[in-house]
Amino acid sequence: MEQRDSFTLTNPQTGNLAFKLCYFERNNPFDHIDKHNYYFLIWIQQGNGIIKADFNTYNFTPNTLLSFSPHQPFLLEAESSLSGLVINFHPDFFCIHKHHKEVACHGVLFNNIYNPPFVDVDAKAQANFNMVVEQIKTEMQNPALAQYELLVSYLKIFLITASRLKTEQQSEIQKERSDTEEPFILQNLKNYIETHYKTKHSASEYADMLAITPKALTKLTKAHFNKTLTDLISERIIIEAKRELYLTNKTVKEIAFELGYNDEYYFSRFFKKNAEVSPQLYRDTVGFDRISALQ
Repeated sequence: MEQRDSFTLTNPQTGNLAFKLCYFERNNPFDHIDKHNYYFLIWIQQGNGIIKADFNTYNFTPNTLLSFSPHQPFLLEAESSLSGLVINFHPDFFCIHKHHKEVACHGVLFNNIYNPPFVDVDAKAQANFNMVVEQIKTEMQNPALAQYELLVSYLKIFLITASRLKTEQQSEIQKERSDTEEPFILQNLKNYIETHYKTKHSASEYADMLAITPKALTKLTKAHFNKTLTDLISERIIIEAKRELYLTNKTVKEIAFELGYNDEYYFSRFFKKNAEVSPQLYRDTVGFDRISALQ
């Protein structure tokens, strides 16, 4: 991968990556699936192609910002040479679960089971992103007092800008759709999944609540979210399981029970099937926020 610049901050306690900013030029470093224990923000500045993520396929064009969570599988199939930049950060450097109220990227940029994992970067956002990136580069080239805190602040600005942009774009898409394109029943489904995912795991349970057949409901979710109803339920459970694995010191058995699984081993198989990594390996590689867990 050709790089104009690459700046990396490591965790002095573990030696692992904490924060990284790097460029890629006329290349595609994402043409294969890798397992990473940190967040990815990929700003495609030039080039276009196809994103494959979470068993779905999307098109991307120049000035697209992609966002992926730890251990979220993805790859890019480029139709032309790609150039852009990447920001990586580990949950120990900045945890979106702990700071979701102040940054609001959880459920927007990351862990959003209903919308594609990208946002179109308009001219205003380009200027804002470039300004923040230059500040990050300056700080990483000339580290001084409170470098960690300042880099976290810059990352927050980047995430907030991107989250606002994606929220605005999603709102515009919703306005453009007619009532028949976005059935009211899907809004109810979202609310029901959020309320009952810990106790109701089957598509038929949600279909019964909405007085519709599972087949008809799945047809709607495939048309509007490009996912089956079972996929949506499973992804919501996995997001909560990952949060608990990182933020708490609960055992896998305890987390499984709280999510409605009496059989720890069944839950572990379910987690591995959907997250492509076991619960224990996720905790071992992504880490464990011991400070919060002890409070």
